[in-house]
Amino acid sequence: MEAHLDNMEERLWSYIDGTAPRAEVSAIEQLLIDNAEWKAKYGELLEVNELLRSSELEEPSLRFTKNVMEEITRLHIAPATSTYINKRIIWGIGLFFITLVIGFLVYGFGQVNWSEKGGTSIPFDLGKVDYTRFFNNSYVNVFMMINVILGLFLLDRYLANKRRKFREES
Repeated sequence: MEAHLDNMEERLWSYIDGTAPRAEVSAIEQLLIDNAEWKAKYGELLEVNELLRSSELEEPSLRFTKNVMEEITRLHIAPATSTYINKRIIWGIGLFFITLVIGFLVYGFGQVNWSEKGGTSIPFDLGKVDYTRFFNNSYVNVFMMINVILGLFLLDRYLANKRRKFREES
């Protein structure tokens, strides 16, 4: 029954709008004469059509679009991260740090004397590991200095952003 009503409404709307084919127009006119249900629905749809034509829709002001665009520009919308972050670089940095940690672990375990038996639960004494060999290496010192400098840059950017936000608020 629901499909029948939908089909009836579609056919009546095409008749009211004048988009129905000629054969369909004559069939609908015959149904309007013979069928009371079609006639009642046609009356309802005509009223709706008249209401739509008689009511004036509110139009936005001429500056509406400009006002909306000005408001959007005030928000400083950040672009999507995929546009300015290259995933290969992130994976490369992660791989570098993982390789560095694994290298430190391999080097550290290489310094342990595995033939000695101790009374501790760990099979080796961590006090016997020579940490000076890690930090007397020039490469490690350069790496640490670069990390300190990068950390200072990051701190500077963070503080600059906080300072900028504070100025905007006041």
